[in-house]
Amino acid sequence: MSNSDSLLQQYTIGWIGAGRMGYPMAKRLLEAGCDVSIYNRTRSKAEPLEELGGKVVDNPSELGDRDIVFTMVSTSDDLVAVTFGANGLLTGDATPKLLVECSSVSEGASAQVRSQAAELGVDMLASPVSGNGKVVKSGKLTIVSSGPRSAFDIAEPYLNAIGRGVTYVGEGELARMVKICHNLLLGVYTQSLAEITVLAEKGGVSRNAFLDFINNSVMGAMFSRYKTPTFVNLDMTPTFTPELLRKDLDLGLKAGEELGVPLPVTQLTRDMVQSTIDAGHSGRDFAVLLEEQAKASGLELKPENVEVSDGL
Repeated sequence: MSNSDSLLQQYTIGWIGAGRMGYPMAKRLLEAGCDVSIYNRTRSKAEPLEELGGKVVDNPSELGDRDIVFTMVSTSDDLVAVTFGANGLLTGDATPKLLVECSSVSEGASAQVRSQAAELGVDMLASPVSGNGKVVKSGKLTIVSSGPRSAFDIAEPYLNAIGRGVTYVGEGELARMVKICHNLLLGVYTQSLAEITVLAEKGGVSRNAFLDFINNSVMGAMFSRYKTPTFVNLDMTPTFTPELLRKDLDLGLKAGEELGVPLPVTQLTRDMVQSTIDAGHSGRDFAVLLEEQAKASGLELKPENVEVSDGL
């Protein structure tokens, strides 16, 4: 047994949330040999993890005897509910040593849960992630973490097993600020990529050729490569929806207002995302920004039906 393997078997793990992100993240811990028990609101979605050795429970409170519990839920209200709501993780007689919160939630909700957990002697790390389900499966998820340094040292091997690396940024809710800033860039980048791709196509350049050039230039990025198949072939199966992006843009704009930082480009992007939602694109991938840009430009988009790599 390697040293890393022994570290991963040092603590028992609880996992709350087996959705598009939580399921493959929990699966990576199971594949790394961790002892993992899982709760998901819809039990059937978590049950396939039993084939890898996971144990599925009926309530978050049943994970109270685990050493470390990870949460990956959709909203701030969901986080409060699974920790301190009815049958919540921290409402029973037993509580974990450490809570590792990986969702994209508000600083306020995160701080509230952190404070209440501390009263019970439970440390908490805010550890939001960058990526989506496919990125998790490819082992390229990145994570930012904040909270007590001693707690981070305990959680680091598990966070590294989930993704390709974790960055510790300090105490408290600093990781939330990093994630908010990250998702502002995500929104602005995607809107800008949509605009220039439509401009290039209206000028006579195929989307495939244009994005191939961008991806091989200094302006290329893992994200532009990952989104190229979607932009080229128009498969809008959701990895991250316009509604979730709008939520994060709103969080960023609120932080900017509170800190006195003007965010005019972010505000404009938020308006474009809202227009996309109003146009009926709810529940689709947020790359539908490309379709709205094309419509505004008088361009009829068609799938190019070209096999292109997503870089993962």
